[in-house]
Parts: sequence; C-alpha cells; structure tokens
Amino acid sequence: MPDRITQSQLESYLWGAATLLRGYIDAGDYKQFIFPLLFYKRLCDVYDEEVAQALEESGGDEEYARFAENHRFQVPAEAHWCESRQVSRNVGRAIQDAMRDIEKANPDRLYGIFGDAQWTNKDRLPDRMLRELMEHFSTLTLSIANCPEDELGNGYEYLIKKFADDSGHTAAEFYTNRTVVHLMTELLEPRPGESVYDPTCGSGGMLLSCVARLRDQGEEWRNLRLFGQERNLMTSAISRMNLFLHGIEDFQVLRGDTLADPKFVEGDRLMQFDAVLANPPYSIKQWDRDKFESDPWGRNLYGTPPQGRADYAFWQHIIQSLHPKTGRCAILFPHGVLFRNEEQDMRQRAAEHDVIDCVLGLGPNLFYNSPMEACIVVCRKSKPPKQRKKVLFINAVNEVTRERAQSFLTDEHIDRIVKAYRDYRDVEGFARVVSLEEIRSHAHNLSIPLYVRPENGNAAATSADGDRRPLADVIADWLRSSTALRKSMDELFDTLERADITHNEGA
Repeated sequence: MPDRITQSQLESYLWGAATLLRGYIDAGDYKQFIFPLLFYKRLCDVYDEEVAQALEESGGDEEYARFAENHRFQVPAEAHWCESRQVSRNVGRAIQDAMRDIEKANPDRLYGIFGDAQWTNKDRLPDRMLRELMEHFSTLTLSIANCPEDELGNGYEYLIKKFADDSGHTAAEFYTNRTVVHLMTELLEPRPGESVYDPTCGSGGMLLSCVARLRDQGEEWRNLRLFGQERNLMTSAISRMNLFLHGIEDFQVLRGDTLADPKFVEGDRLMQFDAVLANPPYSIKQWDRDKFESDPWGRNLYGTPPQGRADYAFWQHIIQSLHPKTGRCAILFPHGVLFRNEEQDMRQRAAEHDVIDCVLGLGPNLFYNSPMEACIVVCRKSKPPKQRKKVLFINAVNEVTRERAQSFLTDEHIDRIVKAYRDYRDVEGFARVVSLEEIRSHAHNLSIPLYVRPENGNAAATSADGDRRPLADVIADWLRSSTALRKSMDELFDTLERADITHNEGA
C-alpha cells in the first residue's frame, strides 16, 4: 500500500502540476485544467480503492466488485485514468471524452462538473505537455486511505489560494479571504439541520466554512443542507468539485445569474433559507435593471438600484431569501452601501424595515491585490426583542494583522468581534448599540465613524493646523457636517417656499 501523503507533499504535488502549464497558458486559466484533472484522478483512484475493498469482502468476486452499489461514483472502464494515460496522440481529446463519459455515467450528480475547458486546442495544450501533466498526477495515488477527504480538501483550497496569489484580480471571482469567511460564519452560527445559501458562491468556501465550524465543534454536519448559485460555468464546477473533495454530498450548486435568473424558487417566490453568506461582486454595472424594476420575485421591496451599482439588488435578493423566523445573513459589501446618496431611499427603507442587525467595518488589505476596506452587514428577519429598533455598529478597522504581504484576522481578532456581536452592548472605541431614532437623525446614513470611533485609528489625516488626526475621525466630522448642511438647506428651501407662497397670495 502506498504511503500516506503528507500535507506538504500534497501541496507540492498540486502546485507542481500548475507549474507545468507555465508558458503555455495564462496563470488565470490554470484552474480550468488543473482542477478537472485533479478531480478526474481522485474519482478513479477512489473507484479503484472501492473495487479492492469489495474484492476483499467477496473473496475475489470481480463481478460483485463492479456493482454500482459499491461505489460513490461510476467510472466506465474506457474512461478510467489508466486508459487516458496510455494515449500518446490527441491526448486532449481522450481526456475530454473520458470526462464526458464519467458525467454521463453519473448524470444526477456530476453533469457538467468538468467544465468547458478547450482540451482539444493543441496550440495551447500540445500532446507532449498533457502527457507530462498526466504523468505528474500519476506519481501519487489519491485514494481516501492515502489522502483523506479533509486533507485533500485543504490541499484544494491551498491551490485556490495559490491561483489567487499568482494571477491577481483574475482569481478574485472565486476566492475570499479565509479569515473573513470564518468571521462571517461565526457571526451566523449555523446549526445542524439548517439550510445555508450563498447566491454568488464562487468556489464554495463560505458553504464549506459552515460545515467546518460544525465539524470543529463536534456537532452533526452531514445534515447541513447547502445551496449555492454561481454565474461562471468553470467557477460553479470548481465549487462542486470542492464540496465533493471535502466529502460533502448533500448540496446543490447551480449555474446561473442570480439577479437575472434565480435558480432556487418555490412556486411564485424565492426559496427561503436559515442562513445566507455572500460576497456579491462589487458595484457591477452590467445587469438588467429594467427587469429588476418589475421583478416577479418581489426583490425590489426597497426600490430599484441605479444601473451602475447592483449592490442593493443583491442585498434585497438576500433579504427575500431569508426564512421569516430563522433567517439571518452576513454580506460582505464595499463601504459605499452605507452612505452613498443615490441609494439613500433604499437604505432608509431597509433600516425602517428593522432587518439590519449589525454593521461591521473591517480593516484594509484583506482582499487580494486591493487595499480597500469592506464592511459586513448582518441582517435578521426576526430580531431578538432586545435588538429590535436598534443596530450594533462595530468599528474593527484595527483588527487586522499583516505578515509576508498578506493581511488577515487572527483568532483573537475574530473572538473580540464575535464577543461584541453576541453581547450586543457598547464597548468604548469599538462597538455601540444605536437606536433607530438616532439613525433617522443622520438621514439613515450608516457610515460607521458616525456612531463609533476606533480607539486608535490605523489611518490618519492632517488637519488645517497641521495636527495628525485619525482618518475615521475626519470622515465622521465630514459626514456630520454634511448631514447638518443638508438639514440647513432643507430648512432654507422650506422657508423660501413659504415666503414665495405668502408673496403670491399677497399679490
């Protein structure tokens, strides 16, 4: 029996496969070929492992060993890795045909899972390179005994992160900082048997985080029901492979545009879930605003967002996807959703609807190749009594650590933020419970520095007299003066309008 594969061996093996593609294709396209080949190899090695186990159980009965009941997935003999490995000409065609045969043999669970990569394009993938790639993957046996599901899953996520590092923005569509995802999961506290949904699921990391939390706490995770939708075909396939490689089978990840064509519906309404985690694409401009304006699913309950920013379209989709009693969500957004004037009316309606539970500001550089700061908005359809007509603001801009050009949240950062959320009370310079009445006094502006300033700002600006001041303080002062100016202008216009009416009546 081959030796157990260590985590370092696995990571070297996986990244070694990617480096064979250097010079042939762009780094951003590695995932189209490496992930399907990894999954193909894993399916075949596990199938062989199941055959060996069945032969041992049956005393060498080969017919019994091939029974479908003995296998998680069916691998036709002609589609097995060993057969494709023997091909020396038109290797890409052989790989593509084998993958399609496996999909056809498992139509309910694996249809379309290998994506639509151009395996037959010899200009990009010459036979020699593909043979080298298959030989590289053949150096290790990826059976469950050699590489348990949690370890292979960790290796898979390592590869996703490496692709993000290597290809920059091209990877942002399917990778969110893992520590931020962990924080979002802790805020929502998914429980056994619940339904969890991600409307823009990328590689499935947020769904997997919910499973990992239950596993780590020794709770039942197999009955967690996972649902995801992803617009990009290859990324949706990556998500499905990711879940399978982690040993998860009770899930649905469907391909489609969540705003234009939501896939999870029941009758004339959207499906409703216990927990929703999401990192929607920021401020997208290419979306069907006209269709959303008369949305058949009632997702424009707060209004129709401007064409140039679809953030509130995703927000409202998520609100309508929450179970009326247990529904809660954590959404990663750009800070602009908290204060942009063009979305003020929708923000006001959301606040008055009393679904916003917490607004949490994160520190800078938590996203690949971007110094931007983001916020997490936590909503609940049915708040606990003590939290009704209130919003907790947490200014966690200083809760960030940077090492080797990477920023992340430590366990201490996450623990402090989660404790503040669960306690739901004021913490000087960090958290503050704000009444809806006070939010109204700021014209429903939800910018965090308006309500809570950090103890020690991690950024500063220079005032007119030359003193250095925390940037958050400067922003807060500007927002307060802006609100006061708007109020003064409204009063002035009211006065002028009344004077004009009086003048006309006198005339």
